[in-house]
Amino acid sequence: MTRRPLGPPLYSFFEDYLSIQKGLRPATISSYRDTLRLFLQFVVADTGHRLVRLEVSALTADRVLRFLHHLEEQRHNHIRTRNHRLTALRGFFAYLASRAPEVLAEAQRVAAIPSKRVAPPEIGFLERDDIDRLFTHLPTSGRHALRDRALLLFLYNTGARVQEAADLRRTNLTLDGRPGVRLHGKGDKWRDCPLWPTTAKLLSQLLAEQPGPDQPETPVFASSRGQPLTRFGIYKIVRRHTADLMPYTASAHQRRVSPHTLRHSTAVHLLEAGVEVNVIRGWLGHVSLDTTNRYAEINTRAKQAALEACQPPVQSCEGFPRRPVWHDDQDLLKWLQSL
Repeated sequence: MTRRPLGPPLYSFFEDYLSIQKGLRPATISSYRDTLRLFLQFVVADTGHRLVRLEVSALTADRVLRFLHHLEEQRHNHIRTRNHRLTALRGFFAYLASRAPEVLAEAQRVAAIPSKRVAPPEIGFLERDDIDRLFTHLPTSGRHALRDRALLLFLYNTGARVQEAADLRRTNLTLDGRPGVRLHGKGDKWRDCPLWPTTAKLLSQLLAEQPGPDQPETPVFASSRGQPLTRFGIYKIVRRHTADLMPYTASAHQRRVSPHTLRHSTAVHLLEAGVEVNVIRGWLGHVSLDTTNRYAEINTRAKQAALEACQPPVQSCEGFPRRPVWHDDQDLLKWLQSL
C-alpha cells in the first residue's frame, strides 16, 4: 500500500465532506469527531506510533473489530453505542476509499462488519398529571425561574429536540398574532410549529428581560453569561426540575426524565387528544426511515387546528383523557420509539 499520511484526508473529511458536502449539523459532526478520536487513540496504542506519524495503512478492518471489542469490554459501552461508532467508521472508511483506491478492500471489510442486534430503548413519557405537577411546582422566583419555565413549556408545547431548543434564536420566533416558531431539525430541515399563547407570553417576557440589544441571532435560552445553553445544559435543567417525577415505561424499570421524555409526552398527549398521527409527525419533524411510509409535511393550518385540541398544562387541560387507553399497544409504542 502506498505510504500516505493520515492527516490530510482526516482534515478534509471533517472540514469539507461532512460540513460542506453533506451539510451535517454540528452535533452530528461532533459525534463523528468523538468516534474518530477514540479510534485513533486505540490505533496509536495498538501500533506504538505517535499520532502525527500515523498513515492510512494503519487503519484496517481488523483494528476496527478489535476497537469495537474494546468499546464493549474495556469501556463498557452499550451495544447501541458500539453500533453508532461502527456506523461512523463505515462512513470514514468509505470516504478514504474514494480518496485512496488502495483502501477499498479494507473499506469493504469494514462495511461488512455487522451491527449487533439490541432491544430498542424503553419509551418514557409523563402522564398529564405529572405534567401538571411539574409546572405547578416550578419556582416562580429566582435568577433563572422565568427561563426554566419558558424552556420546559417550550419543549412540551413543540416537542422540540434538545438541539433544536439550544439553536433557537429570536429571529425564529413569531410572538404576535398567531404565535409560532421555526425549528431547524435533523437533516438540515426546517419546520413551523404553533405556540400556545401561554408559551408565547413567557417567551416574550424572557426576551424582554434579557440584557443587551435585541439582535435577530440572540439566543432565546441563554446561560448566566449570555451564551446559548448547550444540549447538556438543557439536560441538567430538565433533570433538576423533574427529579421527583418518574416516566411511564413498559416495565418496572424507571429512568430519569430527559428532554426527549418531554418530546414523547407531547406525542402521547396529542394522540390522546385525537390528533391524527401524520399531523403529529409533521408537528415533531419526524422523518420515517421506511420509504414506503413517507408522509407529506403538514401545513401550518392543520397544526394550528391540532394546537387548539391540545391546551397547555395546568391552566386548561379538561379536554385530555387522564389515563391513556393504549399503554399496551405495541404498534403505537414502537412508533413513539421512532420519534
